[in-house]
Amino acid sequence: MKHPSEVLHASGKAPVVLPVCDHYAGSEKLMQKSLERQAQAGPVFDVTLDCEDGAAVGKEAEHAEMAARLAASDANRYGRVGVRVHDVNHPSFISDLEILIGIAGHKLAYITVPKVNSANDALNAAESVERIGMEMGLDRKIPVHVLIETHGALREVFRIAAHPAIECLSFGLMDFVSSHRGAIPAHALTAEGQFEHPLVARAKLEIAAACHAYGKVPSHNVVTELNAPEVIARAAQRAGREFGYTRMWSIHPSQIDPIVGALSPSAEDVEDAERILLAAARADWGPIRDGDPQRGRLHDRASYRYYWDVLRRAHAAGVSLSPEVERQFFS
Repeated sequence: MKHPSEVLHASGKAPVVLPVCDHYAGSEKLMQKSLERQAQAGPVFDVTLDCEDGAAVGKEAEHAEMAARLAASDANRYGRVGVRVHDVNHPSFISDLEILIGIAGHKLAYITVPKVNSANDALNAAESVERIGMEMGLDRKIPVHVLIETHGALREVFRIAAHPAIECLSFGLMDFVSSHRGAIPAHALTAEGQFEHPLVARAKLEIAAACHAYGKVPSHNVVTELNAPEVIARAAQRAGREFGYTRMWSIHPSQIDPIVGALSPSAEDVEDAERILLAAARADWGPIRDGDPQRGRLHDRASYRYYWDVLRRAHAAGVSLSPEVERQFFS
């Protein structure tokens, strides 16, 4: 019996699937706490160690080394720890990469690059990561995540998403709004207002569309309301259902569970996907009729791809799957 990955994406590479939550930590104390929580919960969210905003001025190298040693340690139990470095034009960009890749390159899940101004910036960042990895004798390529938060990056977002080394684009809401020099009101930075302002909504949609065009992951921006799980959950639901985002940033431990819950496939979707794909596998991936013999719905490889992505996302989010699906598709 053929695996769905062999049948459903035979003409191209399967879309990237990542955990639905990307949790940021800047200080050593918060990094350690985040890694402890991830170790307990499982790899249902990623931890990003922040070497940009988290680093004190003048101590960038020390901060990067501390983060690298944590990423390389046993505290990184599942290999789902990434880092955010300084932007490509910052004096510490290359030294960040050399320190982080030199110490933790074998275990880093990704490297996030902020404030790119063009597709060329993104290309240079990805090439720097690959070159330094080769120089360090790394036998793997580290995926690159890119923050889209400038006019130039948004203008060339499809070119950025097309790069094979880049697996995720994140929207940087606050820098994007600030770049409009007061033309976008502060209300657009709130959990509700960010979905309503046309310029902000346009940016969100462009990023999501570019990611889905090239099989990459669109990651939704920070929501700054803290200790308000219902607000975070509503924002994550809107980001997923209305704007096509499959991942979202967390900047406080209280935000992790609402994001994971809102962006993980529902129990109903998982049940449908399991039933349809198991029947499809029994039919050797030919068309099937699902449901009532008289009024059932036709499914073929076009809908199978949808339901396979539902199961892949559910598996990455730690959603419980049936033993048969686990054995047949994920063992």
